[in-house]
Amino acid sequence: MSSSTYDLTVIGSGPGGYVAAIRAAQLGMKTAIIERYPTLGGTCLNVGCIPSKALLDSTEHFHAAKHKFAAHGIECGGLKADLAKMIERKREVVKKTTDGVAFLMRKNKIDVYEGHGSFVDKNTIAVNKLDGSESTQIKTQKTIIATGSKPWSLPGIEIDKKKIISSTEALELTKLPKHLIVIGGGVIGVEMASVFGRLGSKITILEYADRLLPTMDADLGKELHKVLRKDLDYEAHFNHKVTAAQLSRSKVKVSAENKKGEVVEFSGDLCLMAVGRAPYTANLGLENIGITTEKGRIPVNEQLETTVPGIFAIGDVIRGAMLAHKASEEGVMVAEYLAGQHPHINYRAIPGVVYTWPEVAGVGFTEEELKADKVPYKSGKFPFMASGRARASMDDKAGFVKILAHAHTDEVLGMHIIGPRAADIIMEGVMALEFRASAEDLAIFSHPHPTFSEAVKEAAMGATANRMIHL
Repeated sequence: MSSSTYDLTVIGSGPGGYVAAIRAAQLGMKTAIIERYPTLGGTCLNVGCIPSKALLDSTEHFHAAKHKFAAHGIECGGLKADLAKMIERKREVVKKTTDGVAFLMRKNKIDVYEGHGSFVDKNTIAVNKLDGSESTQIKTQKTIIATGSKPWSLPGIEIDKKKIISSTEALELTKLPKHLIVIGGGVIGVEMASVFGRLGSKITILEYADRLLPTMDADLGKELHKVLRKDLDYEAHFNHKVTAAQLSRSKVKVSAENKKGEVVEFSGDLCLMAVGRAPYTANLGLENIGITTEKGRIPVNEQLETTVPGIFAIGDVIRGAMLAHKASEEGVMVAEYLAGQHPHINYRAIPGVVYTWPEVAGVGFTEEELKADKVPYKSGKFPFMASGRARASMDDKAGFVKILAHAHTDEVLGMHIIGPRAADIIMEGVMALEFRASAEDLAIFSHPHPTFSEAVKEAAMGATANRMIHL
């Protein structure tokens, strides 16, 4: 591909980068995208969101067949799990999805450069193939940095990709570990614990905070802990600070300090490091254009422009939650801003989802945040145990919908769900926050019966005047 000059160049082809490129092309900009790997889609499509959901679905089907089908009159004699086949299916899902992104690049006439992109100056980007076979430079008027993130480890603990692994390696395991130690009880930790726990692995989670999912509403993590204890060979140790992980023959020995300061040791076949991700900004040539990172992240203003005019950054490399859909929204925002429009993002209305079963989702303020900010609020909480639809399905009675509303204005401030199809139902809360709806608004909407979403109506009625019908 010969060197060209572009209106906009995007470095990184994850959900932030490729969406930004498509929107810019739609708005008439001559656009290029740079991806260091042979396939597009970034972490999310290749080694994150998409492959993990494929395995979560496969293992949930197996778990349901083993533990729930009999109650439906479905006998499954000789049932067994083929992890290698699940991995094969996962790879097919990934390929179809990344091929779809490549098609969208062609459809929107976006030039794709394979290689590592780095700034020569603010209007010149060098693209170097990882194998050193090719190097080129492109000129650009504007640039969006969308290089995402990479797995992070605790100080002094090296991810060797064999016994101490990240989620990337976990998604390629074809042999089931007998005992998996998971460091971190956040989203990645509980999702991967679910995948292998459903297939029969013993799961031990070590979490520094006092509960699972510590960044979400406290009730969600506490409820998920109960479900995992009931459904899997699982244990979790909270208020544990992991200090070391080392190989001991064929095992991994993990040391941690408990709340009393005592050192406790755990031994397993594999150790999954799931303590979060770090922004990927290495070797981008930021020093050549005068950008300095702050705690690894690139500082941006309200328009997501860096300290260098014409250079923007989105997604995991900037402030805020590391979410694929957050990055996509930011990509669209920058493209539209460059086209002279006036887009905005309400970050409080960006939901977070955990794809365990039951699913977990939340949007808006948590109850802990409202208490800390001394905001007067009221709460409505409806359990799926009282839902006819939940009883009629796979006995999906665990969990609840919780709605938080302002005590005086009734405006919805947050919605938090753990239960069946929470990832889809949470959109009612997103809409409520975007339109500044009241709990009464949600309560008067007619919800079809029987559905899981009726729990939203009931929780809203509970938040308005404690007038739930089915509880």
